[in-house]
Amino acid sequence: MNSDFQQARSLPEWITFIVATLILLGVVGLTLNEWRTQQDSPPILNVNTSSSIRTDLGQYYVPFSVINSGGTTAEAVQVIAELRVNGSLLESGEQQIDFLASDERQEGAFVFTRNPQQAELTIRVASYKSP
Repeated sequence: MNSDFQQARSLPEWITFIVATLILLGVVGLTLNEWRTQQDSPPILNVNTSSSIRTDLGQYYVPFSVINSGGTTAEAVQVIAELRVNGSLLESGEQQIDFLASDERQEGAFVFTRNPQQAELTIRVASYKSP
């Protein structure tokens, strides 16, 4: 075979090459932009509760979700729930989420023996650890 012989690329080959290159450049660009904009922002942890409290066998299940809308990961996220009446603490609960990456959501539930709808319920993030 002649080493100087090169077959010209067909139009479909060029189109495929250009589309693949554009996709690769888009992925690299989006990754670099995400890294640049959220590189140093700390975790921002928000707790959301659902109004759908479930009752089963005399216990009240209060679902919640924790969302990390910050730029970095949070470890050992501690979530605390307190049930109070007239300022007096009736019940409390604590949960720990091991790992919560940026834009990640974890769900769980607190279980109470008293009806949370007849008291003041507070669910909050108490602490987290940076990895």
